[in-house]
Amino acid sequence: MTAPESLSNVPASHRQLPYTPPPGATEFVLVRHGASAAFVPGQPFPLCEGHGDPELDPSGVLQAQRVADRLVDERVDAIYVTPLRRTAQTIAPFLERTGRTASVIRDLREVFLGEWEGGQFREHVAAGHPLALEMFRTGDWGHVPGAETSDQLQARCIAALQELHALHPDERAVCVVHGGVIGQICRFITGAAMSYAWGAENASMHTVVVSGDVWRLHRFNDTSHLTD
Repeated sequence: MTAPESLSNVPASHRQLPYTPPPGATEFVLVRHGASAAFVPGQPFPLCEGHGDPELDPSGVLQAQRVADRLVDERVDAIYVTPLRRTAQTIAPFLERTGRTASVIRDLREVFLGEWEGGQFREHVAAGHPLALEMFRTGDWGHVPGAETSDQLQARCIAALQELHALHPDERAVCVVHGGVIGQICRFITGAAMSYAWGAENASMHTVVVSGDVWRLHRFNDTSHLTD
């Protein structure tokens, strides 16, 4: 008995294929900035649009070089930073090596910390301030006096990526951003509780694929480029 003609061209095996974004999708590589300068009590960070704006510390400068090493041989169609200088400093080595330029997208800036801006947030966290402990317990930045809530942060970050998705179909965009931003984008995609929206390491890489209203978290907290 012979196979029906409709089955005669069926291949004998089916190999697993690597993931590729669907047509029209945007692949976002979210890079957290390198480690920033330490806060010294009584010496607040300068402010940029109301946000603390420390520069990278020496370890962060080294991390920026490692980010460049990782990206230099990869496809990069667009590059974005926030108004805060630690993001621009993190991508600077890559720009210098490639002759590329980065655009600023304001709505991917870090969470606004209200009365704890300028470095005081770190001091209160180190001291175990009750509001800081409650913030970590619930995952809601809104426990900091005058700060954005996590929902507010998430809304502006998701809107920003939707805007970039419309500008970059079928492209790969590198966005150098902040830990709070990455946490809320991942929370949006996974539906995790707010208390899980932490943990992006300095200079880590995360991949998010946006295709219309479908969002995928394809990579989280990749730090392989930071190890020898």
